Amino acid sequence: MSVTYNTFRGSASGEVVPGQTTASLAPHEVYIETTHSGLCGTDEHYLKADQVLGHEGIGIVKAIGSTVQDIKVGDRVGFGYTHKICANCDACSMGVDQFCRKGINYGFNDLGNGTFSHGAIWDEKCVYPIPDGYDSAYAAPLMCAGATVYTVLSEFGIKPAERVGIMGMGGLGHIAIKLAAAMGYHVVVLSSSERKRAEAMEYGASEYHVLNDKETPKDMVPIKHLLLCGSFGVDDYRKLLPHMDICSTIYPLTVSFEPAQIPTLDLCFRGVSVQGSLVASRQTIRSLLQFCAAKNIYPTIMKYPLTLEGINEAMAALREGKVRYRAVLVREF
Repeated sequence: MSVTYNTFRGSASGEVVPGQTTASLAPHEVYIETTHSGLCGTDEHYLKADQVLGHEGIGIVKAIGSTVQDIKVGDRVGFGYTHKICANCDACSMGVDQFCRKGINYGFNDLGNGTFSHGAIWDEKCVYPIPDGYDSAYAAPLMCAGATVYTVLSEFGIKPAERVGIMGMGGLGHIAIKLAAAMGYHVVVLSSSERKRAEAMEYGASEYHVLNDKETPKDMVPIKHLLLCGSFGVDDYRKLLPHMDICSTIYPLTVSFEPAQIPTLDLCFRGVSVQGSLVASRQTIRSLLQFCAAKNIYPTIMKYPLTLEGINEAMAALREGKVRYRAVLVREF
């Protein structure tokens, strides 16, 4: 079976351009009609690549391959950063298939597919049923932003009531606050200004501290787990160490392509570790969706049309820091 669908791609000029993709449905794949797509800062990095953008999709399954068993036509599903996995390597067998070594596992390797589209073809193993009653517009950001922070909060041994710091209250950070609070952690928000204090406390934070480069706030108890969720990566980890507890962990979730300065001797003296993490495994995303539906946790979103004009407007707002806190592209039928 062959399908053709409209897409929105990056280009050499850095402009988003409309296009079309025609592809055949393999036996293990499903064709999804896209209804919603989240917008991620990562999309900005790929504007000059000739590929379909987007990796936070929600849609309706319209066709299935001959061997598909767990997904049926008419299902409402999410699809995200992982397009395919091999299901055979060590990472897949260990349940950390976001690190699959043999499959075409990451969205940016599959140039004809993305969620800035009217359709997409995905491996059946990498799509996720959306719980009944959970709005698709809120589900879209969970496919990347929510999945990224939930992996850290659920997979690395954080204990109830431990002090979990969230540095940066934006697209990632605001979801991290809501999830961490619902999971029973003591949430400490670190920010560069006072302006988001009330909102952070409303989202479930227990503490809010304004940081500067000179000193740690005098009333702040050291943090056991620190999620770096700011718009830019940290260039020098020495700035973070005064805030950290003994034998604590830093999780860099927003990073840059440039190397950061890691003071290894200082880390050793304090027993501080730096833990890498990438989006989420398939099981973790399923767990996240169920958790958010059960606990009534919703990202804070702004909606834009899933059109060329709407994409350009949303990306401009993202660059200018005007999105509060996650942009979602919505297709009108």
